[in-house]
Amino acid sequence: MTRIGILGYGNLGRGIELAIRQNADMELAAVYTRRDPSSVKIATDGVPVKPTADLEAGTEALDVLVIAGGSATDLPEQTPHFARLYNVVDSFDTHAHIPDHFAAVDAAAIEGGHVALISCGWDPGLFSLNRLYANCILPEGADYTFWGKGVSQGHSDAIRRIEGVADAKQYTIPVEAALDAVRAGKQPQLTTREKHTRECWVVLEEGADAAAVEREIVEMPNYFADYDTTVNFITQEELDANHAGLPHGGFVLRTGTSATGTPMTIEYSLKLGSNPEFTSSVLVAYARAVARLSQEGAAGCKTVFDIAPAYLSPNDPATLRAHLL
Repeated sequence: MTRIGILGYGNLGRGIELAIRQNADMELAAVYTRRDPSSVKIATDGVPVKPTADLEAGTEALDVLVIAGGSATDLPEQTPHFARLYNVVDSFDTHAHIPDHFAAVDAAAIEGGHVALISCGWDPGLFSLNRLYANCILPEGADYTFWGKGVSQGHSDAIRRIEGVADAKQYTIPVEAALDAVRAGKQPQLTTREKHTRECWVVLEEGADAAAVEREIVEMPNYFADYDTTVNFITQEELDANHAGLPHGGFVLRTGTSATGTPMTIEYSLKLGSNPEFTSSVLVAYARAVARLSQEGAAGCKTVFDIAPAYLSPNDPATLRAHLL
């Protein structure tokens, strides 16, 4: 059995707990929280909820610690810190900062002799793999990635951390005309702003300056500054009634030609009823791979590019060859 610890018990942490139940070779060892543990009620009977401080000695009986924090402020600190103490997995999704995050986590994991996997999920993650495969298969072509329509957990979290914001949801929406042009093989040159729009639904704290909050959202680098962004202010009741779900999805496409100039299109798509539940399922599968790599004596930081697909499966190689190859 692979013993999994979860650090953080928000939407992603709850999803990881449920995903573990679908894998007979895994068990939830503990949930760790910065809140008062007595205030956190989890879905699994008999599993302890512990303070984050319990992790600091590096003696918790865990094969992998899955870190379920946000990319804006949690993961840049938590992942390198705990990679010195445990095998870890995170879902860091600020694409522009992945190289710096990798370097910090790699140094920490090597120092501690552990395996760390960063930026795991569906983008970055599964979409990253499909971009890589498509580039290798169609070396002459162009890449396109579209997200949504759906709720971005990372962008929603970034808004909620703004002073004066009580709650928020952010939807990423593909520009249909751009998607249609790509599927038609036109290989348009698209700016970031031409591919997606962002729609924000924000609940303000009492007395907050709406204009200041809106300005901070639309000017936020790496999140909103490069997009046409609409900010809507609503009540908590409206947010709860009309924006309770966490759907998402998207498309990865590469259009190109074979050696004879014959047009080719590769398209991979996801339609997700719950973004955190799907992301959690990806994290749990890759936690199995991290545990296996650690058992083999590996150390350092990895990404999905470095993990052989067979490491994700609970089945042995012979079974995979017989049933999936």
